[in-house]
Amino acid sequence: MKMPNGHEIIQMFERFSPKSYAMDGDKVGLQIGRLNKPCGRVMIALDVLESVVDEAIEENIDLIIAHHPMIYRPLGSIQTEQTAGRVIEKLIKHDIAVYAAHTNLDVARGGVNDLLASALGLIDTEILVPTVTEELRKLAVFVPIDHAEAVRAALGEAGAGFIGKYSECSFSQAGTGRFQPEEGADPFIGHSGQLQAVQEEKIETIYPAQLEKKVLGAMFKAHPYEEVAYDIYSLENKGESLGLGRIGLLPEEMTLEQFAEQAKKSLESGGVRVVGDMTRIVRKVAVLGGDGNKYWQTALRKGADVYVTGDFYYHTAHDADAEGLAVVDPGHNVEKVMKKGVAAILHEQASKQKWDVAFVASAVETDPFQFL
Repeated sequence: MKMPNGHEIIQMFERFSPKSYAMDGDKVGLQIGRLNKPCGRVMIALDVLESVVDEAIEENIDLIIAHHPMIYRPLGSIQTEQTAGRVIEKLIKHDIAVYAAHTNLDVARGGVNDLLASALGLIDTEILVPTVTEELRKLAVFVPIDHAEAVRAALGEAGAGFIGKYSECSFSQAGTGRFQPEEGADPFIGHSGQLQAVQEEKIETIYPAQLEKKVLGAMFKAHPYEEVAYDIYSLENKGESLGLGRIGLLPEEMTLEQFAEQAKKSLESGGVRVVGDMTRIVRKVAVLGGDGNKYWQTALRKGADVYVTGDFYYHTAHDADAEGLAVVDPGHNVEKVMKKGVAAILHEQASKQKWDVAFVASAVETDPFQFL
């Protein structure tokens, strides 16, 4: 098995959660250290506190992928007798790189908000606040007929061919391909200096632009030709909308009090703040990880009975209550659901690559609040 380097791990991660999904001005990407080194152990963390760095040192971690950026505002200085400087010093001395995936991980399929919605048991979920529409491209590739199925399968495995809730979508057309290998060529079919006519299949499929490198890599690997003939087209078609938060239904309606208790347990929160009549019946739930104060009116417009988010402000709570929207605030730290969730996703992807790398969910509690 191969041990990947940091660049390969981040490339794999960014196919799942590309930086292009991040909100304008968000601080995402490599923040400390280097990626041009073997990475056998990767830690997934919510916050990069000194206790988390100490844990990473003890666990012999090479790379930390964190949700909350360690460096969010420009540093005027790095003084190692102060906490921030001391933490940076530890990371550099132990050659531990830190990579931040913030709002891009909130937006990504399978990211923070999908994980929160799943933990709450929501069904029929949709995007709460659309922020990104995927750019779609079309690939047309010419393949000898007896290899067409293998190439088609490889493209589907790489993520091409999704149209709405349908996968493996493609179109094929048979025809005759002609080519003449020149001197120095190593043709799969035919001989140098002789014009060849080969029965081929033209395969057409679509893919999100951010998957282009993965899709083309899969095509080249599965294709038998030394030189692959293919075309790429930009499309006017709108891809899937992605964004912040999710809104969906509980399997069964319940009282606000019952839901708040359920949310507290399923999100592993030490406590929740609740706005609204505890006896009211709720079923449609909006959830947005982190600070969701700006989007409570969106949740209301989309028909949510209750809005689950963190850091809810006092006066905003009055406004939501007056408009009839219940709120359950389990705190910002419930985004820790991403630690095990992202570790599981990356483990699955690395296993397919046959990489020798372990993904470790940080076990350190980083919630600064305690409930009495």
